[in-house]
Amino acid sequence: MVEVGIIMGSTSDMPVMQEAIDILKELGIEHEVKIVSAHRTPELMFDYAKSAHTRGLKVIIAGAGGAAHLPGMTASLTPLPVIGVPVKSRNSIDGWDSILSILQMPGGIPVATVALDGAKNAGILAAKIIASADEKVRDRMLVYMEEMKQKVLNAKI
Repeated sequence: MVEVGIIMGSTSDMPVMQEAIDILKELGIEHEVKIVSAHRTPELMFDYAKSAHTRGLKVIIAGAGGAAHLPGMTASLTPLPVIGVPVKSRNSIDGWDSILSILQMPGGIPVATVALDGAKNAGILAAKIIASADEKVRDRMLVYMEEMKQKVLNAKI
């Protein structure tokens, strides 16, 4: 069953968002990937966000560049947690426009926000949210964390 929805405003966001896809695959978490633009396909965004919980999703990761309205608008329409990934796009102001658009949400509409181009951390955060209620995912997260620890301990300098 698909547990994480990964949405982005444009195919140009895919190189960044691929890191979320990759880590979810590594952790064995079913996910779906869709292009959903807050500005070019607002009806699709509304339908996606409003129906996500009825389709079994548990978390939505939304990546967006520029004005970056997708994560916040999605969060305003769903009862699910939304993780925003600010994407440094070609028309970006060094990524600050995306970061602030996602980070500075009004009270009542939270969006968990990761670093600029931080889709890997968005995937890990989604996995940790799911792990809070799923022992199998929690076990896989513990293995992943131990592997990271061992890489540091085994590093040759």
